[in-house]
Amino acid sequence: MTARRDTQIEDFLASQGWAEAARSHLAGDASFRRYERIVAGDRVAVLMDAPPPEEDTRPFIKIARHLNGLGYSAPEILATDEEAGLLLLEDLGDDTYTRVLEAGGDEQALYGRAVDVLIDLHSRPMDEAVPPGLPPYGNGRLLDEAFLAPQWTYPAFTGEGLSEDVRRAYGDIWLHLFSLVHNGPKTLVLRDYHVDNLLWLSKRDGIRACGLLDFQDAVVGHPAYDLMSLLEDARRDLGEGLKTAMMERYLAAFPDLDGDAFRTAFSILAAQRHAKVIGIFTRLCQRDGKPDYLVHIPRVWRLLEAALENPALGEMKDWFDTHMPAPMRVIPELPK
Repeated sequence: MTARRDTQIEDFLASQGWAEAARSHLAGDASFRRYERIVAGDRVAVLMDAPPPEEDTRPFIKIARHLNGLGYSAPEILATDEEAGLLLLEDLGDDTYTRVLEAGGDEQALYGRAVDVLIDLHSRPMDEAVPPGLPPYGNGRLLDEAFLAPQWTYPAFTGEGLSEDVRRAYGDIWLHLFSLVHNGPKTLVLRDYHVDNLLWLSKRDGIRACGLLDFQDAVVGHPAYDLMSLLEDARRDLGEGLKTAMMERYLAAFPDLDGDAFRTAFSILAAQRHAKVIGIFTRLCQRDGKPDYLVHIPRVWRLLEAALENPALGEMKDWFDTHMPAPMRVIPELPK
């Protein structure tokens, strides 16, 4: 952190009555955002440091207030300096699903509560579930993300990019698949709904026991996306039978839903997300010098391969088998 940025933060905290607060590093992530815990006597808060122009706090503020208005447990916004990219947030604690699970927490109960949040959200009319002005998860964004694997992972193994014909074929297959997704229902999609971004709030009841983080990239899209993000996690393997049980729990709440069409959309969005994540983890290493994410790449390839087994994705499976076959489905070497 630069001295100028630290001064900005100190001035912001002082302006909000936290001048004498103790600060401790809380977390960072794959973006430019950082988080600190701020303690002053018996008062505790979280500072989000999201420096512009790389970060923009406005989407986070908008979605946090919307989620809280719907009765969910997103952090309350205590103070903002949007121009400086600084927020003070309610401190929801340290009990992320990841930590609770690692400590032996009840996986079935934790995932069940997270699925129930989605059931509640997806049961709402779209004009209630989705805040005004939210962008769609349209072809442009979906396609840009799907191209991250061929853009970053392919050259990490070959030293060169794909030919234009091969790239065009890849994009055309995706566009056909996305049309099957767009034909389905629409709702609020939080986009990074997984155990690192969920908190177990044991003192809260019902779906409010599941705290929500990292939702600033929310869009309007298919309800299968967040369920898939939860159940096909790049960072951890789920217990035996848990994915099936949670899928059945979700579908049982929507008896009029076309289950086959939902599962097809789930597989398409899973393949798209896994291609994105493989590319992002490679990019974090190759471009940003963050190799820690590489350890997850074999798991994400397994998830992508499983999604490609859906008959609707036959052409995409053939493309990957031809152009990014098994020898590329491993951890790429670190850049020299």
